[in-house]
Amino acid sequence: MNYRSSGILLHPTCLPTGFGIGDLGPQAYRFADFLAAAKQSFWQILPLNPTDPDHYNSPYHSTSAFAGNPLLISPELLVEAGWLTESDLMPAPDFPAARVDFAAVGAYKEGLLTRAYERFSGQGAKEKFEHFCRRNQSWLDDYVLFEALKVHYGGRPWYQWPEEIRRRSPQALEAVQHTLRDRIRQLKFRQYVLFRQWRALKDYCHQKQIHVIGDIPIYMPYDSADLWTHPDLFKLDEDQKPYVVSGVPPDYFSATGQLWGHPVYRWETLQQNGYDWWIRRIQWNLELFDVVRIDHFRGLVAYWEVPADEKTAINGKWVSVPVEDFLHQLLRRFPCLPIIAEDLGIITPDVREIMHRYQLPGMRLLLFAFGEDFPKSSFLPHHHVQNCLIYTGTHDNHTVQGWFAQEATPETQERLHRYFGRRIPVHELHWEMIRLAMMSVAKTAIIPLQDILGLGAEARMNNPARPDGNWQWRLSEDPLKPELSARLLEMTEIYGRA
Repeated sequence: MNYRSSGILLHPTCLPTGFGIGDLGPQAYRFADFLAAAKQSFWQILPLNPTDPDHYNSPYHSTSAFAGNPLLISPELLVEAGWLTESDLMPAPDFPAARVDFAAVGAYKEGLLTRAYERFSGQGAKEKFEHFCRRNQSWLDDYVLFEALKVHYGGRPWYQWPEEIRRRSPQALEAVQHTLRDRIRQLKFRQYVLFRQWRALKDYCHQKQIHVIGDIPIYMPYDSADLWTHPDLFKLDEDQKPYVVSGVPPDYFSATGQLWGHPVYRWETLQQNGYDWWIRRIQWNLELFDVVRIDHFRGLVAYWEVPADEKTAINGKWVSVPVEDFLHQLLRRFPCLPIIAEDLGIITPDVREIMHRYQLPGMRLLLFAFGEDFPKSSFLPHHHVQNCLIYTGTHDNHTVQGWFAQEATPETQERLHRYFGRRIPVHELHWEMIRLAMMSVAKTAIIPLQDILGLGAEARMNNPARPDGNWQWRLSEDPLKPELSARLLEMTEIYGRA
């Protein structure tokens, strides 16, 4: 990321397919071709980890820090591999065209993946599968056992399982592994297929000179394989319940702060064992992606800790993290550490100092540039620095068109026109904002595909102010026409990002 470049933000679930959800199949390769035709250097995605229906399938709330989401497996590539037939795919349910119905997709793909496993099991050579299982044993065995036990115990969270299983008694685990052995192997097969398809897609992107930016949520949910497997790494009491949880303090967005509720790390324990879990997590993600964004990076410098019995985040406190020692250990292991620090929200000087010292690029959003602090806002292009990424917006924001129509006040709209020096026709606003990002001194510009297409509020990926109805948007058809890539290419070349 040391040269001027640009890319597009699009999660694979948003791609158009006939299976109710985007996946790692032909449409993903088609999108890579579009990126290459427009001379884009990056494809940025959201976390690939499994999602939880009980938490609205947010990719930032996963049962594993390492596993992949089986919903992303392409049925068409399963046919190519000989594990399904064309007839197995038909008839597909009548899925919604522009939204993901996760329940319907999950039921449909459960049947397909079960059928694929049965055919795989009846075939001969399985050396690649066995190699995958051995190489990833450190996380794979615990994850698949966790998922198998979740079903076995009727969907209950791990902290409500029988005591001997909850406490991971070796004898109890050995017995249940034997009982659930076929389901465990089937779940391993799904992870094998998912990452086999992902690596093939990533290799294709590299052939097209496209690098992939992945995403790491900083915290893990209480009900996750990582908490069950490594409870000593988190602030849990003797009954394995969190006594403090994560959040952010009150600010001008919320008088009571935000109470996220994740268990927080025992950094002293992590430090004593050489940050082994975090180093393995970073290493795994750097195998999957070329660059990784760490969500809520400020939590690696100091985090807001709230007593678990609080109803809001008001009565929390800042707790420091041994961030310099942590980053030093990471740099010993990964001398060229390709990390993006998500530094949105209230960022204190200590976070800025760490980012500057370790040359970690942060983020700037144009949708934040025209508020009451105009024209002094650090999000305005004339305040940008080279070592950052400029976005029109992210998955948590409105699209440009949706923001202008529904969120920007008349005063905000007027500031925007003043900054451009002319009144921007609404139908051209998204392209003018893209141009502003491309012109920036920031070395990397990333544009959500929704803004390139000029879509409105209906295409918003996530609204943090509401718990449900998020993460469902997807393309109903393939809009990636040659004239669109040509227009993006022209702008990319004009501003030296090709």
